[in-house]
Amino acid sequence: MAELQLTDIRKSFGAVDVIKGVTLTVKSGEFMVFVGPSGCGKSTLLRLIAGLETISAGALSFDGQVVNNLAPSKRGIAMVFQSYALYPHMTVYDNMAFGMQLAKAGKDQIRERVEKAAELLQISPYLKRLPKQLSGGQRQRVAIGRAIVRDPKVFLFDEPLSNLDAALRVATRLEIAKLHHSMNGATMIYVTHDQVEAMTLADRICVLRDGVIEQVGTPIELYERPQSLFVAGFIGSPKMNFLNGNFAGRYGAKTIGVRSEHLQIGAGEGTWTGKVVHSENLGSDSYVYVDIGAQEPVIVREDGTKKHQPDDPIAIRPLPGQVHRFDDAGQPMGRQ
Repeated sequence: MAELQLTDIRKSFGAVDVIKGVTLTVKSGEFMVFVGPSGCGKSTLLRLIAGLETISAGALSFDGQVVNNLAPSKRGIAMVFQSYALYPHMTVYDNMAFGMQLAKAGKDQIRERVEKAAELLQISPYLKRLPKQLSGGQRQRVAIGRAIVRDPKVFLFDEPLSNLDAALRVATRLEIAKLHHSMNGATMIYVTHDQVEAMTLADRICVLRDGVIEQVGTPIELYERPQSLFVAGFIGSPKMNFLNGNFAGRYGAKTIGVRSEHLQIGAGEGTWTGKVVHSENLGSDSYVYVDIGAQEPVIVREDGTKKHQPDDPIAIRPLPGQVHRFDDAGQPMGRQ
């Protein structure tokens, strides 16, 4: 476990500024997720922490020690890549043991750590297999196991689930969450563009945009109290409904936002009328897309299976206290 302190970290590639002054503390034992759209700088920031890229300005500290010029192998980190990065000619056992073998660890110690990690990740039956004989999910667990065996201070995950199908992503996400709990609070930093992964895994989330931090907080803090229009629209699935013009003007705002579960179908105070554009029945939930004359259809979430036909007239209203208000600069003005 280690505490990381990033102080005004900057990274430029030639004349292009990619990381523009990031200051952040990752607490010892914390599961921190970096999330943001493509090109926001989250993977670059992870590579700076790993030592795979040089820091242009600012200070990076592990437990109070500045490590800007420390080689990656000396930082006490282990990284899990999107592409698994397994040696195809080595067995699962040898892939997991390779780092310790380079460090000249004893055979008994290596065997003990590899077998313990394999048992934790439920890959013990595959230790004699080659990577090509494994599924994508099994390969990713081997990559995670290789990181565990090194017993690092900090685990770094760079979009490790993006190559997996939907079912495997859910299963492996659960494995990573269980891993964090079972390792007595190892410090983990996880990069993803998938805000569902961020919401379900993180102790805290760092939302990045264009190389700067938009907001840092727990998943529920970001969901319920976004500090910008960008965060409000990025966190949550489906994304928050945004309305401008007269819809926002009656609330004294430039823009208002309402989440799909905070809209009700039926007449009442604050009712908006329109027609059904499309309805999605997912079994446990239904999503109704409603044209109320705004720029985009408004999405309404209903429990259970509901039947709405295209062009059906419909009335919807926001729940009291659940209308997020934003000013001209996209800053929050409170809820109403």
